[in-house]
Amino acid sequence: MTGYAAAGVDIQAGERAVELMKSRVARSRRPEVVDDASGFAGLFDVSALLRFTRPLLATSTDGVGTKVMLAQALGKHDTIGIDLVGMVVDDLVVCGAEPLFMTDYIACGKVVPERIADIVGGVAEGCRLAGCALVGGETAEHPGAMGPDEYDLAGAGTGVVEASELLGPDRVRPGDVVLGLASSGVHSNGYSLVRHVLRTADLALEASLPELDRTLGEELLEPTRIYSLSCLELIRDAEVHAFSHITGGGLTANLARSLPGSADAVLDRSSWSPQPIFEVIAGYGKVPQEEMDRAFNLGVGMCAIVPEEAVDTALNTLRERDQHAWILGEIVPGTGAARFTT
Repeated sequence: MTGYAAAGVDIQAGERAVELMKSRVARSRRPEVVDDASGFAGLFDVSALLRFTRPLLATSTDGVGTKVMLAQALGKHDTIGIDLVGMVVDDLVVCGAEPLFMTDYIACGKVVPERIADIVGGVAEGCRLAGCALVGGETAEHPGAMGPDEYDLAGAGTGVVEASELLGPDRVRPGDVVLGLASSGVHSNGYSLVRHVLRTADLALEASLPELDRTLGEELLEPTRIYSLSCLELIRDAEVHAFSHITGGGLTANLARSLPGSADAVLDRSSWSPQPIFEVIAGYGKVPQEEMDRAFNLGVGMCAIVPEEAVDTALNTLRERDQHAWILGEIVPGTGAARFTT
């Protein structure tokens, strides 16, 4: 007799995974979350939006790319979900939106309940750090399409912003100041290049390099920093014209998306020092600066564009939240480009 189990799908393992993750997901709960007894949908009480005059819903979806391959190689699965949340919610906050809730999707070759619970637990922890709720998700077993130890994950988030307080390029003016908010490391972009460097330089994830205080694998698996609560606090305390989430494409390409066609961002490369992991990638991989600039955040995970008179207040707010930040550059008349000073 042929059944689902013979085809490689273990329904009981999936049910056990759900039980293991329940307590972890509960830590991300917000008061607006409403329980759905069936479990088929996540419910969120939008009467909370009545405090807005004209609420705009913002949505974002993303994954973590090939960073999952490092988590799988190291057998550490409890932080990759934090990366997922960071990639989603910090796109939402760029327009000034408060992240409200997220859902996730995990595809795997084989459901190992403890591993799935670790992954979802990371997502829930990321949501807690972002101030949003994990209201639902899906785990799908794909035997034959993926190996038993392989998985991938993606997520979608929803936020809200008052229409009159929407941030973006139209608020940016020459004379504004660009603040850099430090990243925690490589975050979740550029890992195809990272893996290429590991192969060509014959570097093992377990390697202890003189440039690093921990193993190479531990450094590369450092979770993405989540900025949403710091950015929302910044909006409350100081005038903010725009944010830019520095992800794939690097600092200048992402910052240019937050500029009007009449202004440029001129950045001072000497204003900060990238973490040693970027020196490792560039040095061992012989990666030229131009490629490093294009592939990685190089130590700057988020930018805030504020008027000059708001700089001190903004930096104090970020300092109080233990978020390292500094003056990265300035906005000048231009054509909508971001560039480094020569």
